[in-house]
Amino acid sequence: MQIAMVGLGRMGANMARRLMQGGHKCVVYDQNPQAVAQLVAEGATGASSLRDLAERLAPPRTAWIMVPAGDITEKTVTELAGYFAAGDAVIDGGNSYFKDDVRRAGMLAERGIHYLDAGTSGGVWGLERGYCLMVGGDAAAVQRLEPVLRTLAPGASGIPPSPERMPGSSAEQGWLYCGPPGAGHFVKMVHNGIEYGLMQAYAEGFDILKNANAETLPAAERYDLNLPDIAELWRRGSVVTSWLLDLSAEALARNPDLSNYSGFVQDSGEGRWTVQAALDEAVPAEVLTAALYARFRSRQEHTFADKVLSAMRHGFGGHVEPPRK
Repeated sequence: MQIAMVGLGRMGANMARRLMQGGHKCVVYDQNPQAVAQLVAEGATGASSLRDLAERLAPPRTAWIMVPAGDITEKTVTELAGYFAAGDAVIDGGNSYFKDDVRRAGMLAERGIHYLDAGTSGGVWGLERGYCLMVGGDAAAVQRLEPVLRTLAPGASGIPPSPERMPGSSAEQGWLYCGPPGAGHFVKMVHNGIEYGLMQAYAEGFDILKNANAETLPAAERYDLNLPDIAELWRRGSVVTSWLLDLSAEALARNPDLSNYSGFVQDSGEGRWTVQAALDEAVPAEVLTAALYARFRSRQEHTFADKVLSAMRHGFGGHVEPPRK
């Protein structure tokens, strides 16, 4: 298929590469001409503007947007819609707020343009591992774009389906149509909220291990523990095995003290939105809420746990801490 990729940052560029490796033809655009030139050198068709991009696509046209959530996404969707026509599709693969998706889908539907929201998880490793995709929008448009979704998704990845599952769901291939507009980003929002809680649990656990030799403890109860070895141990046969643990083990192996991180932990919005959804639904979410508050606290007082969090964020998403003052 032919598809456009708008935004060639940490994830967008690699998504275009994965699509081209899968036999799709990509038209690419980014505000940075060098990013466009790099993909053109690898086989993509470059565009100098969103208008130029739209003109290089054959109907029904499809553009996948991978830019930061907020005003940039809003402006990009609005401008693209001005160049697209009925039957075309705009996919927001960033981390937009699901209520914005509902509004944008309604706006584009007035012109017959399909708006899809695709929660995309995979970070900087997606080119190799594939991207877990949570998709919302018009079901017929999703069906037309299934070849693209299958290419971007990781596939079964050697993971057998859960026992007792009825076979045949695309979930087993790493992508899923979740429902009408906003459903994809709603599922991704909760996914990221859970991610906050999991990361916080690992971080606090390693902080406890690191401080097991504190002078305030009785001498007989102090332990000088090897954190890199413990993390490596837990990766094998433990019930807490996960990709986040893999990233933690890798960071600790490189630098057991994590002195290359300050412990200033950002939040990109989805954790806040998950907590707000819990409030709207009157659902108790103590762990996820506490994990969000811990990130707020990290910006005032840094702990080893915060350094572990920073290391994980850098590992899966390439997120960089702000410059130290």
